[in-house]
Amino acid sequence: MSPSHSHHTTNGPHYDMVNELLSGVRLRGLEYRRVEISAPFGLRFGEESDKKLAYFHFIGQGSALLRTRNGTVQQLACGDAVLIPCAGAHDLYSEEGVSLCSIDTFETVPLCDATSEISACNLDICRSKDNFIFSCAMEFDLGWLHPLAHLKPEVMHIETVPDYDPQIPTILDVMTKELMAKRPGYGVILTRLADVIAAAILRRWVESGCNVCGWVEAMRDAKLSQVLSALHRDPGRQWTVADMAHEMGVSRSVFAERFTELTHSTPQQYLSNLRMRLASQWISRDNLPLDDIADRLGYGSVASFSRAFKRMTGTSPGAIRNGILPES
Repeated sequence: MSPSHSHHTTNGPHYDMVNELLSGVRLRGLEYRRVEISAPFGLRFGEESDKKLAYFHFIGQGSALLRTRNGTVQQLACGDAVLIPCAGAHDLYSEEGVSLCSIDTFETVPLCDATSEISACNLDICRSKDNFIFSCAMEFDLGWLHPLAHLKPEVMHIETVPDYDPQIPTILDVMTKELMAKRPGYGVILTRLADVIAAAILRRWVESGCNVCGWVEAMRDAKLSQVLSALHRDPGRQWTVADMAHEMGVSRSVFAERFTELTHSTPQQYLSNLRMRLASQWISRDNLPLDDIADRLGYGSVASFSRAFKRMTGTSPGAIRNGILPES
């Protein structure tokens, strides 16, 4: 997200805030695998990975059972795609009782940057019985949605998306064709399509899947979303609760009660969290100087900004610049 956020008057504050929330999310593919395998099979993913990694799986042919790290088992059919936000160790397997092998133990053939192919087929069976799976380990940071992390479902399914994104079935069809045909360059195309599908699943969750949470309710409140948009547009302003209430056109007490009810934080807590989120992005992503950041966020000096940043995140600005994520 760029430091100066523009207000899209034609689309309204709700549009602004959905874009704002999604712009803070980072979903970046780290390792992609095309797996062609015969049943019976048992694949374990994420065994040695940080639980903060997300995993995307698409079943292009055949079917599989998915067992998450919490022990829940779900059936995945041909054409199903899932995003597991906090994956940890989890399994894709053909039937109960089958032995499991870490996906990392299979011999791989590199296709392109970060993408490889695994073939573990029984040559004595018909190729139409093979299973095609496309998997991706992803770096997943919720950005602005960080306070809602605990509301993420364990597994996000693609079937929640097509009614709202009618182009998704077409993209899944293309993924299937690319998986099967193995045309030149298909590895690159598959990685891009997987990124699009994962982002679509995430957007659907932002728009409706987490509607039990205050952020989405707040965006649907026309007057309050105006206040939120104003805070995001001008986070360095010396906002008072009275200023925010005036923006909403209500008394301070009514505003404070409504704001806390929907966002589960006080107005000043929200503003402080917003500033620290922006600061983290400007430091790590945009490499802005600290004096510039302090000025943009309304701090009188780099020292006062640094103290506030360390107090709220548990990490110094310098550590963020070196790639250490804040604790909050």
